[in-house]
Amino acid sequence: MTLTDPLADMLTRIRNAGNAKHKSVDMPGSRIKTALAEVMKKEGFIKNYKFIKDNKQGILRVYLKYGNKDEHVIYGIERVSKPSRRNYVPGKEIKPVLNGLGISVLSTSKGLMTDRQARKENIGGEILCNIW
Repeated sequence: MTLTDPLADMLTRIRNAGNAKHKSVDMPGSRIKTALAEVMKKEGFIKNYKFIKDNKQGILRVYLKYGNKDEHVIYGIERVSKPSRRNYVPGKEIKPVLNGLGISVLSTSKGLMTDRQARKENIGGEILCNIW
């Protein structure tokens, strides 16, 4: 089965697994998904992730994080730039998500980074998703 938008599939799997209170979620692996999981881990939205090699493309296992009252740490996650409509923004025009409570993940010439890092380095790029 081919996917038109693998990143949207990843975000939907994480959203659905969080709503169902699963400890982890598996998905087909790729370098950009692994980089997105690394950004989410650094920002504290997931516990950890693991790339499991197999004879195909590999499996990315994401371990979800929950709060004190067993609520999912990720309240919202949305895809911004889509295959049908790409959303590029210069470094000076990157807006914070929920007044800085959330993050935007950008694909830049220096790899994936958050909106704060991109504003600090004044690098623009494609806004992949917003997480809050």
